[in-house]
Amino acid sequence: MFGGGGMNPRKMQQMMKQMGIDVTEIDAEEVVIRTGEEELVFDGAQVTRMDAQGQETYQIVGEPTTRELGAGDDAAADDGGSDDAGAADAGGVPDEDVQLVATRAGVSEADAREALEDVDGDLAAAISKLE
Repeated sequence: MFGGGGMNPRKMQQMMKQMGIDVTEIDAEEVVIRTGEEELVFDGAQVTRMDAQGQETYQIVGEPTTRELGAGDDAAADDGGSDDAGAADAGGVPDEDVQLVATRAGVSEADAREALEDVDGDLAAAISKLE
């Protein structure tokens, strides 16, 4: 991006900070990308979040495995454990998704949850619907 092949990483970080770009490493256990036909699952991927002038960009580095759409839902149901961070209501919408949509669209969590349920959990569609 900057042609910094031989550049000191610390100097690169300093330059990015001066340009208003904030880079954060995310300790992700699993990243799932759902398409219309399949799911791409990255286990132990390296995830980097870049915030440049309010626009967040995520970079995922790793080797994905491919599975049928919805195949991961059964594995999550068989887990038996409960994780409060990703707790979902009876409609199946995770609380963290509701909070994200509410924050991004500037609406109440109830409105965000309703919009997410209307669009089957599609975050981008829910935010677009509310804006």
